[in-house]
Amino acid sequence: MSSQQAMLLVIMLLGGLGVIGSYAQGLIAHPGSVNVLWGKISGPFRKVYTVSMLLSALGYFAFAYFLLFRIVPAEARVTGTLGFEVFFAAITGMLLFSSLWMPFTYSYVAKPHPGTWAAIRSVLFLVGLSSCALAWAILSLHTKEPAVPYWLAVGGSLYFAFHTTVMDAFIWPVLYR
Repeated sequence: MSSQQAMLLVIMLLGGLGVIGSYAQGLIAHPGSVNVLWGKISGPFRKVYTVSMLLSALGYFAFAYFLLFRIVPAEARVTGTLGFEVFFAAITGMLLFSSLWMPFTYSYVAKPHPGTWAAIRSVLFLVGLSSCALAWAILSLHTKEPAVPYWLAVGGSLYFAFHTTVMDAFIWPVLYR
């Protein structure tokens, strides 16, 4: 593992702890309120949503594995001009904004306000945008790595981007209210 991959691992670990920590804090501070996070999403669509969350988590692990263990950061070129650092920005954005969703949502539940709703929509949009940037970077990567790990990373990043953009940023707000 190179120093750049070690830095990416630190970003993933700290950012992941931030996301999990925000979820844990929200659920501990609001016991028995997990259903409020679903809003009006129920029945079969909740099951589809849950499966999609699991698939996007698998996608995350696929692209994380590829970025951490299968490429040589010093040789990585995104669209021929950008380096491995583009992954720092995309993953930092994904994790930072993800860590804000639950606190904003519980704040909105406690006291609905248009500004809080706008903050929720904004962080969901920014997670989706960061995820799309990551998928674009992986797709644009000039690599000599084996096809299978690369294509698993591509598929994983594309599904993760689909979930965070379509399911979270666009569908969840409509169905939540």
